Amino acid sequence: MGEWLYLIIGIAVLVVATTAGLLASGRRKTPPRDTTGVISSTTTQAPPGTSAEAPVETPVETPLEAPAAPLVERPEGTASRLVRLRQRLAGSQGALGRGLLALLSRDRLDEDTWESIEDTLLTADIGVAPTQELVDRLRSRLRTEGSQADARAVLREELLTLVDPSMDRRLQVSGADGQPGVVLVVGVNGAGKTTTVGKIGRILVAEGRTVVMGAADTFRAAAVEQLVTWGERVGVDVVRGPEGTDPASVAFEAVKEGSARGVDTVLVDTAGRLQNKAGLMDELGKVKRVIEKQAPVTEVLLVLDATTGQNGLIQARVFSEVVDVTGIVLTKLDGSAKGGIVVAVQRELGVPVKLVGLGEGADDLAPFDAEAFVDALLG
Repeated sequence: MGEWLYLIIGIAVLVVATTAGLLASGRRKTPPRDTTGVISSTTTQAPPGTSAEAPVETPVETPLEAPAAPLVERPEGTASRLVRLRQRLAGSQGALGRGLLALLSRDRLDEDTWESIEDTLLTADIGVAPTQELVDRLRSRLRTEGSQADARAVLREELLTLVDPSMDRRLQVSGADGQPGVVLVVGVNGAGKTTTVGKIGRILVAEGRTVVMGAADTFRAAAVEQLVTWGERVGVDVVRGPEGTDPASVAFEAVKEGSARGVDTVLVDTAGRLQNKAGLMDELGKVKRVIEKQAPVTEVLLVLDATTGQNGLIQARVFSEVVDVTGIVLTKLDGSAKGGIVVAVQRELGVPVKLVGLGEGADDLAPFDAEAFVDALLG
């Protein structure tokens, strides 16, 4: 009986030992998890001098994430921008039209009324000669058509004639024979010149064009940095040089870079110092001559602050004598009822207003449209 008892105990011990061995073997085959939840790799054989019971872990390196690319803004499309800006223009310029309509709608248009109409137009910076022309045409038509005349319709037609919708207001941003269009932007400091260059760049990018910008206002470090910021926002490269570099050399390099890369348009910002006309003429004349060793200048845009009135006309005269201005950009037109500057500056230079700036926003620059402008004046 005792022998049977010893045999049963021996069998039980053998079963328990075998089971324990199998469990231990299973645990060694399951790789441990680290604290991040990533399974670490292990080896099944121990290197010399180590215990076979202690597996050697090989750490798994997680690759570093690449830095995120800077976000490039998608500019607002031309159509939606025009709708919004026309509404804003109507809000700021409607006082002029309402004032004129109130005077023209009187039962009796006596000399005092016509004098008030002249004063209203002059206050809006239309200019003496255009004001006299407009008043003469209005008097003639309203006298001839009598009570049948629609004062608003007559005023709209005559204002539209004054603004001249026949002028070619297209931006010449394309070159010939595979060369890029070159747009030279000029104007005094403070008129919004560098900002305008950045905004034009946005418009061209929104239209699917490729652009390079040249920061040739090298005497103002802030202007260079400002243009670089504009370029980064829409993914446009900016060619720059050290502070105080010859502006002509920067302009030359910008056009050279644009030509080499086959871009559609090169925009060149220039210095706007007006200490004396001779210095300005020498500097801008040199910039233009040097640029044209690479490609013809297709557009020279003069940026004017719409709120400066007659002072803006003096600036326009000086720049038109220095370079062949082909178009005008009127900035800060949103906060002023002096929309008549459009007529005055066109008469002064004989070139069209092509763009208007109506605010501080990145997309607050729009092509000038004569009919939309007159409708905005009339509210």
